[in-house]
Amino acid sequence: DRALGSVRFRVTLLGRGGHAWGDRGTPNPVFALAEGLSRLHTLFKEVGGEASLNASGLRGGEAVNAIPKEASALLEIRALEEEALRTLYHKAQEVLEEAAQLHGVEVSLEVLGTRPAGSTATPRLLQAAEVALAKIGERPQFQPGSTDASAAIERGIPALALGVYRGGGAHTPEEWVLPQSLWEGREVLLAFLKALGVG
Repeated sequence: DRALGSVRFRVTLLGRGGHAWGDRGTPNPVFALAEGLSRLHTLFKEVGGEASLNASGLRGGEAVNAIPKEASALLEIRALEEEALRTLYHKAQEVLEEAAQLHGVEVSLEVLGTRPAGSTATPRLLQAAEVALAKIGERPQFQPGSTDASAAIERGIPALALGVYRGGGAHTPEEWVLPQSLWEGREVLLAFLKALGVG
């Protein structure tokens, strides 16, 4: 019933590169990236459950005996409140800039996408969800998420994302879905539309 705000960005750290022995002491962007990520991890542990940080897609270096010229990572910050999201992004920027300065390398951040935090779910939408799920003997479990409803919420359009399957392990190799639940989901979706006077 609530859109989880997010900002996705790439952080890139740049140095001169060089030979691992002949140019020893040359600033290494990989170490700067590792330092920045470690500091961010600590920061978000202190923030608690109102926000999250994910790091993925780490890259840096091509040879074990060469100091990399570049290191990068994909990062995503999520938060329940828009103001918290902005504050945490700016704080992350500061942390990464400090790590780059400490290690003597350059840093750049490229925003890849944003999703707004907030809610436009009206009482009518929430009630329709309750009626629809009652058809299969379930009650809605309203929770925040980053879904297709985010696009409508960004424009102030009343929106609600409705789950229509039973499963688990999302985004892991063990992700699963009960095929028969898709039939139930279809019935829920049709009942939801009917409760709204559609179809």
